[in-house]
Amino acid sequence: MEKTILYDGEYKFMQIVWDAAPVNSGELVRLCRERLGWKKSTTYTTIKKLCEKGYIVNEHATVSVRIPREEAQSAATASFVDRTFDGSLPGFIAAFLNGRKITESEAKRIQSMIDEYRGD
Repeated sequence: MEKTILYDGEYKFMQIVWDAAPVNSGELVRLCRERLGWKKSTTYTTIKKLCEKGYIVNEHATVSVRIPREEAQSAATASFVDRTFDGSLPGFIAAFLNGRKITESEAKRIQSMIDEYRGD
C-alpha cells in the first residue's frame, strides 16, 4: 500500500501515538489536549482520518500503530526530495549542507551509508 504523506498536525499527532501506543482513546484525547491544545472532537476526527489513511487502528477504544515512525519519516523525506529537488539526492545534500562543514565522524558515517546502499 502506498502511504499518503502526513500533514503537519497529523505528524504531531502521530508523534504522540508513536510514543504512547497502544493507548486508550480517552488518554489520547488528554495527551492531545495537553501537548497540542486540541479539543476532543479534533482528536477523534484525526483518529478517524489516520485510520482511513492506514497509519493507525482504533479497536475497542484502543489506538495502535500500523505504520512505524521510521517508515513515515522515510516516505515524507522521499516525497520532499522528489518535489523539491526533482529526486536528486546530491542536490538535496548540497542544499542541506549549504557550505556547512561536517565532522570526520559524520563523513565516515555518511560514507558507510553510501557503501551500504550503493546500487553496484
